[in-house]
Amino acid sequence: MASSKPAGESRIPVEDRLFSLVLALLATETGLLKSEILSTVRGYAERYDARGGNANLERQFERDKDDIRDLGIPLETVESPDRPGDNQALRYRIPKGEYDLPVDVRFTADELALLGLAAEVWREASLSADSQRALTKLRSLGIEPREPVIGYAPRLRVRDAAFEPLRQALDKRQRVRFHYLKPGEQAPRLRTVEPYAVVLHEGRWHLHGRDVDAAAPRTFLLSRIVGDVKALPGAPFEPPPADVQDRVLADLQALRLANAADLAVSAGSDAEVRLGKRAVQSDDDAGVIRLHYTDEVVFADELASYGPEVRVLAPASLREAVRARLATVAAAHRAGGVA
Repeated sequence: MASSKPAGESRIPVEDRLFSLVLALLATETGLLKSEILSTVRGYAERYDARGGNANLERQFERDKDDIRDLGIPLETVESPDRPGDNQALRYRIPKGEYDLPVDVRFTADELALLGLAAEVWREASLSADSQRALTKLRSLGIEPREPVIGYAPRLRVRDAAFEPLRQALDKRQRVRFHYLKPGEQAPRLRTVEPYAVVLHEGRWHLHGRDVDAAAPRTFLLSRIVGDVKALPGAPFEPPPADVQDRVLADLQALRLANAADLAVSAGSDAEVRLGKRAVQSDDDAGVIRLHYTDEVVFADELASYGPEVRVLAPASLREAVRARLATVAAAHRAGGVA
């Protein structure tokens, strides 16, 4: 007999199903049987068959249990004292005391709205385990914001294709392997890395980790990773220090402050407007500004894009790098017959 349900009714998003499962397991003190979960919880109940034949649904529940635990939620399995060893008699629950916020931490409705908005920024492929865990916990607190903060939530999208596989490897503490093109080298080299952190600095994503072959820490620019990032099988490596992200950002900032460039920019040009916003010193009469930068190669690419609007006064290495790029562009135009 054909189903009378409208098409698509049972297609519950995985986030909704996990959230409903968390709420159901939080609401019970004694725990729920698998059959009770599959027959009553949103995301399962729509496809549950009381006559049997729920093997696919049971496999989905097993995967969902792993996902919930991966999010740091303390899902417990309680064995029946009357039926030890009987998997059908197992009960599942989430101890509320272990999942609640500390007693001295409370959020108003407006604060929850802001926290929820911040967590929603990370979406789709860039949704990290931390932000997904935060969203689930915020929704489970049961406090509804009075008014939306804004009409839409921004989406932080990641352009570097390496970001998502690296994020997954970070969550699982797996080694990764990729080809990396270092400035000055003619071809990319294969690197094997234990990823410790992916950080955003000056609008660019960086991977920090232990280079296995070099047996030393290294920081890689994601935009220089060539091809696919492959996770390697094997036991998880030891976790890095808890403050590894702060250390990496501090090191990158120190490198940035150690590099300064003096630039002559054309008055009223796009370069003056854009670069002037980042200037740490400026001489308006002379049209000269000073900027800090982290990566000379990346900065030379940016400066060359302004063409004659920018002239590098110092350092000499940066000036030559920009000249080389402009010369390459000019040669390409001559070869193409462009006047």
